[in-house]
Amino acid sequence: MRDALYTFTRWQVLAMLLLGFSAGLPFLLVFSTLNARLADVGVDTATIGFFSWLGITYSIKVFWAPVVDRVSLPLLDRLFGKRRSWMLLAQVGIATGLFLMARVDAAASPVLMAWCGLLVAFSSATQDVSLDAYRIEIAEPRLQAALAAAYIFGYRLALLVAGAGALYLAQFWSWQIAYDVMALLVGIGIVTVLVVREPKVNHHAAAADLAHRVEQEVAKRAHLSPQLARLAGWFSAAVAGPFMDFFKRYRELAVLILVLVATYRICDIAMGVMANPFYLKFMGFSKTDVADVTKIFGFLMTILGSGIGGLLVARYGVRTILFAGAILTALSNLLFMLITQYPPDIWTLAVVVSADNLSGGIANVALIAWLSSMTSASFTATQYALFSSLMTLPGKFIGGFSGLVVEGYGYSEFFLISAVMGLPAILLAGYMMKQGKRLDALAPADAHDTSGEGERQSV
Repeated sequence: MRDALYTFTRWQVLAMLLLGFSAGLPFLLVFSTLNARLADVGVDTATIGFFSWLGITYSIKVFWAPVVDRVSLPLLDRLFGKRRSWMLLAQVGIATGLFLMARVDAAASPVLMAWCGLLVAFSSATQDVSLDAYRIEIAEPRLQAALAAAYIFGYRLALLVAGAGALYLAQFWSWQIAYDVMALLVGIGIVTVLVVREPKVNHHAAAADLAHRVEQEVAKRAHLSPQLARLAGWFSAAVAGPFMDFFKRYRELAVLILVLVATYRICDIAMGVMANPFYLKFMGFSKTDVADVTKIFGFLMTILGSGIGGLLVARYGVRTILFAGAILTALSNLLFMLITQYPPDIWTLAVVVSADNLSGGIANVALIAWLSSMTSASFTATQYALFSSLMTLPGKFIGGFSGLVVEGYGYSEFFLISAVMGLPAILLAGYMMKQGKRLDALAPADAHDTSGEGERQSV
């Protein structure tokens, strides 16, 4: 346990805390905070609904992740390295977009506001791609859980600043001041990128490997013009390559791994859609009670759960805690079903919310650490972008039907169904735990070793 605690003293952990803040800051500024601003200045509800499409950028970032993995930015790459140069460019895009959003009259020019918001969202999603790759490459697998915990803490802290903080600034000053302050806070991430080190992963070797693959693919397309043949070769190696690499390494386990990624957070996300209606309408709690318990207290419990998760992964291994996290998440949904049978009580709600956020924090850290350990250094950004997109899309889609389930059956049955939806993740996580030695043997040999000796530590 002393060794586990020591991992939180590494410089990489502090770096991920600050970079997590940088990642979380723009998110609400193009979602709920922006929606509050639009409603406040008189934009009609239908138009506000269209602004939610900005969030699609976060779900499709896997499409341009190969560019972040493969393209070296002129001058910036030479000064800062591949990962830091892409993070820096994305942060400049975020700050520029927020600065422009501060000066646009949303009521008079909603289309212009949408374009500025798209710049922020696209830059933020690009930052996520490069930051995830940086986090994976900057430390060995045994530190990934601690890095994930620090990242989540910084991210959640940024959500508070961009949510409640921006609303307070708008209330006492103006929306322009609020967005100007948020643009300035992007400087925290910029300064961090300038100070931290570039990963020691040999991107030149990875690029040479890609060049060799491109040459092979071009040779197969002699019937095309040289330009088209090279473009087709680059696409085959840079875009198809990450997926071929993953399926070639894990073979028949690859499909089961992707199914586990897709199902691991389904019960958590599906339950979350109906959480606020349950608190306010069914249980009858006031908005203040809900804010105190689920936002402020829940935030603290999530951070605590993330820290505990990081320690447990370092002590017992990532797959064991991945399995435990799946069980705890499903059980926490059953606790919500239990409190529907009793009169509303704020202290009982606090206990259930504590259990839900603690289990969610533990499970999320374990999932991030596990996925990080399976990416190849040649395709870090693309492979992790695939995982991160897959882990939320199914839950968001199924969550759209949660209101119909509540209307047709009631909240008690809804929470039972959401808990049952966690069974596939529990079974698959248990199976992966039994396949531990085999998964370690199939793990990429180049997986982000920072010692320079090429040794990979088992998780």
